[in-house]
Amino acid sequence: MNDPQFGKDENQEIISLEGSKIKKIKDEVQKNPNQFWSDCAKNLVWFKEWEQVLDWKYPFAKWFRGGKLNAAYNCLDKHLTTNKKNQAAIIWEGEDGKSVTITYSQLFRRVNQLANAFKKMGIEKGDRITIYLPMIPELPISMLACARIGAIHSVIFSGFSSQSIIDRVNDAKSKIIVTADGGYRRGKIVPLKRIVDEAVKHTPSIEKVIVVKRTYEDIITGENDVWYENIVNRESSFCPSEWMESNDPLFILYTSGTTGKPKGVVHGNGGYLTHLYNSAKWVFNFDPTDIFFCTADIGWITGHSYVVYAPLMHGVTEVIYEGAPDFPSPDQYWKIVEKNGVTILYTTPTALRSYMRYGNEIPNSYDLSSLRLLGTVGEPINPEVWKWYFNVIGKNNCPIIDTWWQTETGGIMISMCPGIENIKMKPGSGSFSLPGIEIEIVDDKGSRIKDDKKGYLTIKKPWPGMLLSLWNNNERYKKTYWEKVDNSFFAGDFAYIDKDKYIWILGRADDVLKVSGHRLGTIELESAFVSHPSISEAAVTSRSDEIKGETIIAFLVLKKGIESSQHLSIEVNEYIKRTIGPIASAEKIFFVNKLPKTRSGKIMRRLLKSIVNKETIGDISTLEDEASIEEITHELDAINKQI
Repeated sequence: MNDPQFGKDENQEIISLEGSKIKKIKDEVQKNPNQFWSDCAKNLVWFKEWEQVLDWKYPFAKWFRGGKLNAAYNCLDKHLTTNKKNQAAIIWEGEDGKSVTITYSQLFRRVNQLANAFKKMGIEKGDRITIYLPMIPELPISMLACARIGAIHSVIFSGFSSQSIIDRVNDAKSKIIVTADGGYRRGKIVPLKRIVDEAVKHTPSIEKVIVVKRTYEDIITGENDVWYENIVNRESSFCPSEWMESNDPLFILYTSGTTGKPKGVVHGNGGYLTHLYNSAKWVFNFDPTDIFFCTADIGWITGHSYVVYAPLMHGVTEVIYEGAPDFPSPDQYWKIVEKNGVTILYTTPTALRSYMRYGNEIPNSYDLSSLRLLGTVGEPINPEVWKWYFNVIGKNNCPIIDTWWQTETGGIMISMCPGIENIKMKPGSGSFSLPGIEIEIVDDKGSRIKDDKKGYLTIKKPWPGMLLSLWNNNERYKKTYWEKVDNSFFAGDFAYIDKDKYIWILGRADDVLKVSGHRLGTIELESAFVSHPSISEAAVTSRSDEIKGETIIAFLVLKKGIESSQHLSIEVNEYIKRTIGPIASAEKIFFVNKLPKTRSGKIMRRLLKSIVNKETIGDISTLEDEASIEEITHELDAINKQI
């Protein structure tokens, strides 16, 4: 290794800036985009070829119109005639120490049995099935069983409340809920069936509740409840694949909306699967022998796309982990990497920041030499965290792919592409858009802005992985994504492109702070705080100010062994002034033991903002640990009394 910052491999030439191979592909896309995407789609197995690559009636896109295929067939059947048949498809690691390995042929059998059970219950193509399960093998099995018969799955994250289930089930009008007696979370049992029981009192469309035995808790069973094992074990191990038109819905995934009502993002079959297959090929450069560990919960889009569909389409072995990264000890990921010989780790900057807090001794005590590629997802990665990931976890030997994408985009949109060629890495930058994806940064009026200027990230042309619409709400789809900037998809993120054309994501546009007329992204501020040698995690929010508009409030978690003090607070603020400028000086710095995060690992900045502005705190049902909110509120109250 010659340059640890940029990850140069002695046997590989690093192309300056965007690589020549990638640039050549992008030039070809510009000349004939339909031919490019047609070639990409041919990586899938189609029962009937499409009649039209793209039917674009702004803002609705139909990709590979007229083509017929099946997602489960592309994930399972196509591997049964190869040597992958007896290869591990899923290695499942439970929080309680249990471990299960399922081969491709075994997964095929289980999916087909459940698909037949669904059909026996009267489920037909187009019907909706809600899945409310912990991270156990039955979760991807349920999704694939839906896909096999053409049912539309709606997965609900197992940390959500009964009200969240009610809202989503009633919107989708699901006929079945697949759940479990309970799930494990940090050593405690989450009473999933009890939560479902409360919800189904208010969901008239539900006909059956299928229950998986996970914790073997005593639960109340009603007349509409059936045990998963009882209905599956008696079924045939083969169910014919439904021929799905490319634009038939594959799933609905609900995501938060500014109005409080969740948005039902709908993804189809052909375009979505094409995007996933090719983005995984370019970004992860999958090899048949890879052991792929994506740490995301399947309840989120990352889990749908890069835990379930993309790895299985490529026939690699994937690791699914049920628990939290730091329970019962802050080494769970490293244990799993060593035990299973993981070759690709795809995780969140939040998890990495948490691990950084405990120092280097823990990861250095594990054999991580099997790793060849590291990735991040969910939010931009701070440069300091990137360097720790590269040096300590990758041992200066693994490229890092920092990916940007959203529930709505379906798959990765911005990333390095080692599957095409290696390029120079810039810690904290996602680098470039993928082939076929056209990104533009615009100002408040929707006009393209110069490089190095901050603005709003937009996508200029349709892409195969894009959402079809919002479930039963085309008007909201148009208003949310297409009315803010003419003829462009509005992603809602703040970003800029540097002089070398690298893209830098600065966080959600609604997380931008406006201090004395200056717009500052929360991500750039938090990255500056984390770059201080005493700080492991940072969350930045604002307080209303009559003169400045907003002032900066920082919540900081110190590294292990560092004590908080007034002197340190002053030192950190002076450091921020030198790093970003005087405008970035924090009005207040609070040292806390933990930050309020959702169970998917995202910092709940809106809650912090509510606290500092003494507003009503909204729904916290997805919080990882409510104690962090209580701690911050208590500390703020104590400090405010002294002001």
